[in-house]
Amino acid sequence: MAIATTTGIGVSRANGKGLIHKAFNRMITARERQARRYVNGYLLSLDDATLASYGYDRRELEREGGINGIF
Repeated sequence: MAIATTTGIGVSRANGKGLIHKAFNRMITARERQARRYVNGYLLSLDDATLASYGYDRRELEREGGINGIF
C-alpha cells in the first residue's frame, strides 16, 4: 500500500513540474512576442530608406505587427 501512495505522489509531482514548465514557456513566448511588437513599432516609424539599409522590409514588419498592430 505504501508503494501505491508513493507512486501516486510521484505522478502528481511529475505533472506539477510539467505544468509549471509549460506555463513558464508560454510566458516566455508571450514576452518575446511583446518585445517583437515593440521593436517592430519603432522600426515602422523609420523611413523606407533607413529600413532598407538595415535589411528590413516595411511590408514584412507590418505583417508581423507593431505596438498597435494585431499580432
